[in-house]
Amino acid sequence: MSECECIDRVLTGPAAPHAPAWSAVASVTLGVFALVTAEFLPASLLTPMAASLGINEGLAGQAVTTTAVVALVTSLVIATLTRKLDRRYLLLGFSLLLIASNLMVAFAPGLALLLVGRVLLGIAIGGFWTMSAATAMRLVPEAMVPRALSIIFSGVSAATIFAAPLGSYLGGMLGWRNIFLLATLLGVLSFISQLLTLPRMAPSGHTRLRTLVEVLGRPRIGLGMICAMLVFTGHFALFTYIRPFLETVAGVGIEGVSGILLGFGLANFLGTFLGGIMAGRSLRLTLSFMPLVMGAIGLGLAALGNSPVTDAAMVALWGAAFGAVPVAWSTWLTRTVPDEAESAGGLLVAAIQLAIALGAAAGGAIFNAADVVSVFSASGVVLLLAALVIVTGVRSHPAEAA
Repeated sequence: MSECECIDRVLTGPAAPHAPAWSAVASVTLGVFALVTAEFLPASLLTPMAASLGINEGLAGQAVTTTAVVALVTSLVIATLTRKLDRRYLLLGFSLLLIASNLMVAFAPGLALLLVGRVLLGIAIGGFWTMSAATAMRLVPEAMVPRALSIIFSGVSAATIFAAPLGSYLGGMLGWRNIFLLATLLGVLSFISQLLTLPRMAPSGHTRLRTLVEVLGRPRIGLGMICAMLVFTGHFALFTYIRPFLETVAGVGIEGVSGILLGFGLANFLGTFLGGIMAGRSLRLTLSFMPLVMGAIGLGLAALGNSPVTDAAMVALWGAAFGAVPVAWSTWLTRTVPDEAESAGGLLVAAIQLAIALGAAAGGAIFNAADVVSVFSASGVVLLLAALVIVTGVRSHPAEAA
C-alpha cells in the first residue's frame, strides 16, 4: 500500500455507502435484541434453573459471570483472530453461536453444558459489540452513523424492558427450558434477517494485537477510554444497588420497584434515540452533558431519596440520560479512530465490561462499609468528575497514529 493510500485510509477508514442500508441496520438491531435477551434471561430464571439442574443459585449465577468474562476477552482478540474474514459472515457466525448457546442451555442436563453454552454466548456478545460501530460505518453514510447507532442500541433498551419481566412471567407458565427455546427462535429470526440484508463487508484496518496498543497510544484515545470507564463505573455502581435503595430508603414495595424500573427501561429506550440526535449535532456536548445530568441525579437521590414519586421521576431521567451514553461513545470512536474502528471498538467493549465489574465491586464495598446512600453519593461524584474531564480533555476529531 502506498503512503498516499495509507494516509487516505487513516482519514476515511472503512468505505461508507452512498445510500443508507436501513434494513441491514434493523437486522443488526434484532441481533442485539436477541443477544442481550439471552444474556439477561438467567437473572429472571435463576431459581427454577438451579432447582432443575440440582445446584444452588450461587452456582447457577456463574452462567452470568462466565458470559461477561468471555465477552471481555473476546472483545480484545476477535478483530485480530478474524482479520481476514468478511464481516458479513462474521456477524452471521455470531448469530449461529447465539442459536447454539440457547439450544445447549435449553437441553443442558447439568452445569457443565450450561456453562459451555454461556461461553458461546460470551463470544457472540463480545464479538458483536466489537463490530457494531464499524458495521454502522459500513451501512450508512458518515452523517447518519449516530442515528444508525441509536437504532442499534435501542435493541439493548428493548431487551432491558422485555427480557427480564417476560422471562420471569412466562417461565412460570412454560418452564425455563422452553423460554430458552423461544430465545432460540429469536436467534433464528435474527440470523435469517441478517442473511437477507447484510452486504459483503471486507475486513479493514491492521487488526493485530499490537494495533490495540497503537490505538490506545494515539493522542486523547487513552483519556477517552478512561472517561468512558468512569461514566459506566458510576452508572453501574448506582444501578446495581437501585433495588435496596428503593426498598430501604424510599420504602417502596416490590410492585413499586418493578414500576420504577419499567419507567427506567422505557426512558432508556427513548434516550437512545435522543442520543443519536444530540450526538449528530454536538458530540462533545452529549459526551459531557449526560454524565453531568446523571451525577446530579445521583446526588439528588442521595439527598432526597425518601419520596417514591420523586425517586421515580429521577430514576426515569437517569434512564433517559444513560440511554444516550453508549450511542455517544460509539459515535466518538467512529470519529476519532475511523481507520481502526474494530480495534477501538474492542477496547471500548473491554473498558465497559471492566467498568461493570468495578462499579458493582466498589459499590458493594461502600455499601458494606457505610450504606446504600453513600453508594449513590459516590456514584454522583464519579460521574461529575467524568463530565469535568470530558469537557477539558476529550476531543472528537480523528486521532492519527504517530
